[in-house]
Amino acid sequence: MQVTGEKKEKSMKKSTKTKVFQGSFGPVVLVDDFLPAPEELIFKTSATKVTLNLSPQTLQYFKNQARKLDSSYQRMIRNLLDLYVEQVKVKENASHQATQ
Repeated sequence: MQVTGEKKEKSMKKSTKTKVFQGSFGPVVLVDDFLPAPEELIFKTSATKVTLNLSPQTLQYFKNQARKLDSSYQRMIRNLLDLYVEQVKVKENASHQATQ
């Protein structure tokens, strides 16, 4: 007889818990607000597949914008991250050159 709340068998389902790491991430560098409008995020680029966890509201925002612009929300997110990385690299290079 199964007791309420007790599992009858072990679940084969893979755990979906996210690992959280605590610690120091080093100095924080502020970057200027350069975020582009959604219309500027629909160009095509090459890509590598990854798994990324997003908040539901963020995912919904990109899906809505992509639908309005007849584009892919994945492409928009990828292009946004690419633009962010470009801006951070520019800041880092300028900072590095100023210290030399």
